[in-house]
Amino acid sequence: MSMDAYSPAAYRFANTPYRRVGRSGLKLSPISLGLWQNFGENRDPLTLRTIVRRAFDLGITHFDLANNYGPPPGSAETHIGRILDQDFSNHRDELVISTKAGYEMWDGPYGDGGSRKYLLSSLDQSLERLDLDYVDIFYHHREDPETPLEETMGALDQAVRSGKALYVGISNYSPEKTREAARILADMGTPLLIHQPSYSMFNRHIENGLLKTAEELGIGLAAFSPLQQGLLTNRYMSGVPQSSRAGSSSPSLSEKQARDPEYQKRVRGLSDIAHERGQSLAQMALAWALRHPQVSTALVGTSSVHQLEQNIQTLHKLDFTDEELRRIDEFAIDGTAR
Repeated sequence: MSMDAYSPAAYRFANTPYRRVGRSGLKLSPISLGLWQNFGENRDPLTLRTIVRRAFDLGITHFDLANNYGPPPGSAETHIGRILDQDFSNHRDELVISTKAGYEMWDGPYGDGGSRKYLLSSLDQSLERLDLDYVDIFYHHREDPETPLEETMGALDQAVRSGKALYVGISNYSPEKTREAARILADMGTPLLIHQPSYSMFNRHIENGLLKTAEELGIGLAAFSPLQQGLLTNRYMSGVPQSSRAGSSSPSLSEKQARDPEYQKRVRGLSDIAHERGQSLAQMALAWALRHPQVSTALVGTSSVHQLEQNIQTLHKLDFTDEELRRIDEFAIDGTAR
């Protein structure tokens, strides 16, 4: 893979309104590069490298991974590790690299869940793939009812104490389990930094307790799937492109969802509001997810530099009037296209 030597843009931090994560000292770019489903072996390495370079030039400092991201599992970390080595060896301290463990990663009884053995082994494997000494944030990816929460949080505490992670977080936890996890970690002397839930106009579950929990605990939220796997873009308003996730039998998005009449009605209504705001639907959807002060960042996947640049334009118009929010609520219905 041949590319010219990379020199980051001198203006890269100038125009980004970095957000503090809860009551911590850490700040994140409001839009972060999420590498789920789009940084695997099925992608051109040159394209991936170009996207990461451009993201950093645009002020994106946070790259979000997990052990099982790909496909195949592990390949996203391997790709990013190679890119970091090639282009960012002198800029590691300007980046926030996060990864997670919690879903099935290898065969046998120790390759899944929330046990101490699985989490700390997975972190070691992630660091090897990333070719890093530490990650900035290490998450437990989902609740594990078969493992005592004290054991899982103890593993996260050990990740920090060993120097292999600077901060720890959780993902896909209920408000109740979030409070319990935060209490256990606080007793150990390692604060819970951040929670990563799904959140979008069509998936509003965090409004039923998690937003309040995050505010009270002083933790940040990193919203994943803010565009609902592409359903909150104009992509599916005129049919289902074969190159899209819905047109390529993606396990997370079906053609049936994209053709649902209620979805079509709602997405067109939202698109009209976005047009009046001078934004694309995707830009408005990102701004909407970021409207809560508890949301420190929105994780966005991208398949091209152009798509990335369009998403970053969101930052030029983040405010909403009360009337706009009222109109959006008529169409932003939780559970749409599920």
